[in-house]
Parts: sequence; C-alpha cells; structure tokens
Amino acid sequence: QVQLVESGGGLVQAGGSLRLSCAASGRTFSGIAMAWFRQAPGKEREFVAAMNWNGASTYNEDSVKGRFTISRDNAKNTVYLQMNTLNSEDTAVYYCAARGGYGLARRSSEYDDWGQGTQVTVSA
Repeated sequence: QVQLVESGGGLVQAGGSLRLSCAASGRTFSGIAMAWFRQAPGKEREFVAAMNWNGASTYNEDSVKGRFTISRDNAKNTVYLQMNTLNSEDTAVYYCAARGGYGLARRSSEYDDWGQGTQVTVSA
C-alpha cells in the first residue's frame, strides 16, 4: 500500500500557473507508476498524465494540449504536475494515484491508491 499526500492546489487567474505535488510513502518509489486525474463538478473523472519510475510519461492531449508537465523526484518520493496557461476548463479537484508495476495506465480502475485530492480553481 502507498500513502499519497497532495498539495499545491489553490485559486489562480486564467493564464496563470500552478504546481501540484504528491508525496508518496509506504512502498519503494521505484516500484510504482504515478498519475494525475481530475474531476470537475458534474463531470466524470478524467485522466491527465502518468509517469513511471524511469521517467516514461503519457498525457491526455485532448485536455492538456502541451500545457501540463508531469515529473518526479525519486529521491524525494514525490511526483509533480506543472500546469501552465490555465483556463476555466481546468477547474477541478486533482487527484494523485499510484499503481504497482511500470505500465502507463490511463484508466482510474487500474490504480490502487489515491490521494485526498486538491482543489484547483481558475478565475476569469
């Protein structure tokens, strides 16, 4: 089991940037893949990005469109999501998730552990 603690959410203006962090504990960081999902009011949970232990990554290009970057610091057991050029459609609760293995899964059902979520609100 992996425990995940998220931070970095908040209120930002359209066009601004925000950096989310997810600290993992309870299992070796090199043995898991990490991902970010988001859920807006009235919407289904949506895949954002994922990265495995050696840095391979994948994105939901329909939503991110090159604006977001996922990264991880294995020494700190932390995954980051750098979000740039934010707009109102990015307003959502953002969740960090973890799964065993090295595959880059895009479905929420493939992840075993989840953070508590952090609210991101983008104002006009």
